[in-house]
Amino acid sequence: MMRRPMAPPPMNGPRFNEFIQSPKVRVIDQDGENLGVMYTREAIEQAAEVGLDLVEVSPNADPPVAKFLDVGKFKYEAQKKANIARKTQKTQEIKEIKMRPNIDDHDYDTKMKKIHDFLGEGDKVKVTLRFRGRELSHGQLGMQLLQRVQQDVIEIGKVEAYPRMEGRQMLMVLAPK
Repeated sequence: MMRRPMAPPPMNGPRFNEFIQSPKVRVIDQDGENLGVMYTREAIEQAAEVGLDLVEVSPNADPPVAKFLDVGKFKYEAQKKANIARKTQKTQEIKEIKMRPNIDDHDYDTKMKKIHDFLGEGDKVKVTLRFRGRELSHGQLGMQLLQRVQQDVIEIGKVEAYPRMEGRQMLMVLAPK
C-alpha cells in the first residue's frame, strides 16, 4: 500500500483533518448535532464516511470544537464574507483645508464649500490657519475666523478639536454629525 504524501499544513484558515493537533475534540456533525467529545482520529474517520472533512471551528475552546464540513467551501465562504465586509467598510479620512487669517470673502466661500463636501462624504476636516510675519501678533483675528467656520458648519458637523496654536499655525478639527 503506497501512502500519498501529506500536504503542507494550512498557513491561513482553519486547521482540518490530520492538521488538528489536539487529541480530543468536541464534534458537531453536518446537521448541527453535537456528537460530544471524541478522539480526533475517530472523528476524522466519521467525517470521511460522510464524505466531508473535520474542520476546527473554535481552536481556543477546551476541548477545541470541530465540525463536519467541506474545507474548500468553508474557506470560500469565509473569504466571501471578508470581501463583503471590506467593501461595506468606510474608512474615515482626515482632509485638510489651509487658510490665512486675512482671507477674502470669495476665497472663504470656496473653502467652506469644500469643507461642506468633505463633511457630507463622512470625512473629518482639519482646518489649518497659517500665520506669516506680523500676522502672528494678531491671533484674535485667526480665532474669529475659526469661530466663523465653526458657526457655518454647525448644522452638518461638530468640532472635535477646538482651535489651538501650534507654532505659527492654528488648528481645528471638524467631524461629521
